Amino acid sequence: MAKITLDKKMVEYAVYGGAVLGGGGGGWIDDGLQIGNLALEVAQPELYTVDELKDEDLLVTVSLVGAPAAKEKFVKPIHYARALELLSQKIGKPIQGIITNENGAGTTVNGWFQSAVTGIPIIDIPCNGRAHPTGSMGSMNLSEQLDYVSHQAAVGGRGTSYMEFTISGSLDKVATMVRKASVEAGGLLAVARNPVTVSYSKANGAPGAIQQAIKVGEALLNHIGESAIDAVVKELGGRVVAEGIVTDFTLETKGGFDVGTAIINDTYELTFWNEYMTVEKNGERLATFPDLIMTLDAKTAEPIVTAAMEKGKQIAVITAPKENLILSSTMRNEKLMKPVEEVVKKSILQYCF
Repeated sequence: MAKITLDKKMVEYAVYGGAVLGGGGGGWIDDGLQIGNLALEVAQPELYTVDELKDEDLLVTVSLVGAPAAKEKFVKPIHYARALELLSQKIGKPIQGIITNENGAGTTVNGWFQSAVTGIPIIDIPCNGRAHPTGSMGSMNLSEQLDYVSHQAAVGGRGTSYMEFTISGSLDKVATMVRKASVEAGGLLAVARNPVTVSYSKANGAPGAIQQAIKVGEALLNHIGESAIDAVVKELGGRVVAEGIVTDFTLETKGGFDVGTAIINDTYELTFWNEYMTVEKNGERLATFPDLIMTLDAKTAEPIVTAAMEKGKQIAVITAPKENLILSSTMRNEKLMKPVEEVVKKSILQYCF
C-alpha cells in the first residue's frame, strides 16, 4: 500500500499548509504542531493513500467541533483518543482507517495521535480539502442519504464542564446536538463520527488533500516574508487581492461559531463564519466560499485565522478559486450552502453555482 512516513518536517508542512487551506478556520497552529509532534513521540504514524484499500473497508472521521475563539475551550490529546474508543465500542465493528474532516492548522493532523496510539492508519481522504463551518459540510453528503444513521462520540471540557458521550440519529440532528454540547463543554469537543466505506469516501470526499496541504506548507516554510506569500499563491494558482491595515474588526461567538467581519484599509470587507465566506472591494465581490480566502501577516507570511484577527494588524489577503482545491461533494450542495447567506447576510449561491 502506498504510504508516506510522517516526520517532524512533515508535521510542520501539514500544519502550516493546513492553516492556509483552513481559510480562516481549522484550528490553531500551535495546537496542530503540539498534536502532530506528540504523535511522533508515541510512534511513527504513516499517511496511507487510498489506492490499495478495499472498497468495503470502514473509515471513521475525527474532528474538532466548536468555536476556536471560545475562552473556556479545553480539549487535550487524550480526548481525541477517547472519542475514537467510544465510537469503536458503539459501532462494534473494526475500523480500518482514520480520516480528518477537513484541512486546517489543527484539523489536517486530526487522527495522527489516534493513529499513533491505536495503530489504525491515517488515510489521505479528508471529508473536505478546505475548512468549513458546519458538521454537515464535513460529512461527505451523508445528509442526502435518508436512511443513514449517524453515530458520533464526543469528548472535551474540564472540571464540571467535562463530558463524554455517544449519540446516534439523523445526521443533521446529531450534528446539531454535538454543536450545542460543545458550548456546554466550554466551546470545543473532540469528535469521532460517521463510519463509512472507502468506496463512499472516494466518491464524496477529498482524496489527496492532505498531500496538497503538505505541498502548500512546504512552499510557505521554504520561503521568507513576501516571497513566502508569493510561493503559496503560485502553488494554489491564486492571487493576492489586498494588502493593508485591519481598520475594523468584529467577532461574536454564538451558537458554537465565530461570526464577524474584517475591514482592510476601509476598502476591503471580509465576512466569516469560522472561515472566511466573502471578500469584497467597495461592494464588488472578489471571492466567495468555497473559494479559498485567507489572511497572512504581510511581513512574516504567518497564517492568521479569524479568531486571531484584530484591528491594527498588517495583513495580506489571498484567494484561490475552488477549482484549484480538492473539495468534497458537499461543496456542490446548494442546501448546505444556503445557511451561509443567512449567517453572513451576503449572497452566496449566485456566486458558487
